[in-house]
Amino acid sequence: MVSQLFSIRGINVHVKTWNPNASRTLILLHGFTGSTGTWEETVSNLPDSIKGVAIDLIGHGRTDAPGNPDRYGMSEQITDLDHVFNALALEHFTLLGYSMGGRIALSYALRYPERIEKLILESSSPGLEVESERKQRVKADQSLADRIESEGLEEFVNYWEGIPLFQSQKALCENKLQDIRKERLSQRTLGLANSLRGIGTGKQPSNWGRLDTLKFPVLLITGELDSKFCRIAGEMKKQLPNAESVIVKGAGHAIHVEKSEQFATIITEHLKEQN
Repeated sequence: MVSQLFSIRGINVHVKTWNPNASRTLILLHGFTGSTGTWEETVSNLPDSIKGVAIDLIGHGRTDAPGNPDRYGMSEQITDLDHVFNALALEHFTLLGYSMGGRIALSYALRYPERIEKLILESSSPGLEVESERKQRVKADQSLADRIESEGLEEFVNYWEGIPLFQSQKALCENKLQDIRKERLSQRTLGLANSLRGIGTGKQPSNWGRLDTLKFPVLLITGELDSKFCRIAGEMKKQLPNAESVIVKGAGHAIHVEKSEQFATIITEHLKEQN
């Protein structure tokens, strides 16, 4: 594994690469409160023929956390990613994103479709289609961002662990639960708060009306216990020209954590298929 820091558009971006000499590249984008570390188990279960490249998104992990929330906006993050890929000399690749990382991955693929071999979205969405819902979500995210800064990281993590979205994770072994908590506690209040303000689901432009422009294969992975995102994936599949969906039994929102070996198997099999 190679760990690197790149100076990209005024910030330092942290990247981890596994199997750097492999011919096929898989980019991995984590979710909110995550980091490159969230993909360690996934990559360890992938074949050596796949080069795994994980990126700490702005405000997360070892990547810088600027003070201006606008710097976290979707357009800014897409441009950052493209600069990172250029710095890594990556022309074509499969792009995988989880939750927030999935929204970023989809938005990147819409801007730069010529670079994408395949797109894999885990428990993600194209954003919110209705303007009133976007406005409501922006207010909720602003309130949560203020709460993170006023109450501190540990209080926020205690709250975040208990939200219904992660209820299924309570069945995980104690060691895995502690690993998840440790990753969340390693974040910075400024980075998390500004991520909510800059790239929360309500803040990003809706991509619902653009899905039919994506011609490359798209794999939608959701957990059986995550009914909201199973429904979203079903709606997305109707609009995507070349999409496949997989629902993982007994899993919730974070399939790569809850069913790590099965998740890696799904990814491996999908990458074996011809475009």
